[in-house]
Amino acid sequence: MKAIWNGKVIADSDDIVTVEGNAYFPSGAVNGAYLNTSTHSTVCSWKGTANYYTLQVDGKLNQNAVWYYKDPKPAAAEIKGRVAFWKGVEVVA
Repeated sequence: MKAIWNGKVIADSDDIVTVEGNAYFPSGAVNGAYLNTSTHSTVCSWKGTANYYTLQVDGKLNQNAVWYYKDPKPAAAEIKGRVAFWKGVEVVA
């Protein structure tokens, strides 16, 4: 699968974990050159605290479009070390 935004491939991997309809890519499959750390966070009752990255591609920003769980709760252990996308990021097979 690939995650694409603003015409660029942000992530590319066949090793995908799907949770609640979201494709979680291994962190190593993501092009870190497009990621800016964000201070935004949210809390999920069963996964834990999500942290975010903002995408920056060719001068355009997509705030908090990438999320990950640094220390997921045990029920979500399979997504540790993975990231997911939203906010207009296209995930395709």
